[in-house]
Amino acid sequence: MESLNYWPMLESSINIALGAIIAGVSTWVVMRQKDVYQDKLENGDRRVDILEAISTDVGQVNHIFAKYSALVIESYRFGDQWPQGRREELSQVNADLIKEFKKLADAETRLLMLGEKLMERSLRLYGAKIAHFRKEVFVGRQDIKEPDIVSMKQDVATQREKFYDLLSKRYDRLIAA
Repeated sequence: MESLNYWPMLESSINIALGAIIAGVSTWVVMRQKDVYQDKLENGDRRVDILEAISTDVGQVNHIFAKYSALVIESYRFGDQWPQGRREELSQVNADLIKEFKKLADAETRLLMLGEKLMERSLRLYGAKIAHFRKEVFVGRQDIKEPDIVSMKQDVATQREKFYDLLSKRYDRLIAA
């Protein structure tokens, strides 16, 4: 008879232990899935942050290039009557543009790190178009025509738009995920 008294206690103990094991395993599975989801979310957020930083860097380069090209075109129009102060301003903007090219190289590296080869190639072409513009259009060059200058500047703008189209598509996909 005494053995019958232990059976309900043993059964209750087994049920409690099984309940605790099931609760523990369930908690572990849920927390693991939450961690995996959180890691994916943070990874996506990091990619978004990197793409935003790249966009900012390219925007800064574009701003300085716009100043540079405007000053060079102005120098072409005024020729020898162009004021010395404006020449000095162009010299400073040119130095700033050269410094900003490091940001383009850093952005290309970050894009390659993210596996964005097409976007990196597009950004490299954008930088090459700017470099070509600087090589062909400079103060004192009189054998180039203004429509040629405008055409080269438009080539730079077109390449910038191509880069931003790629960047925008990738950014939208990351935001939507």
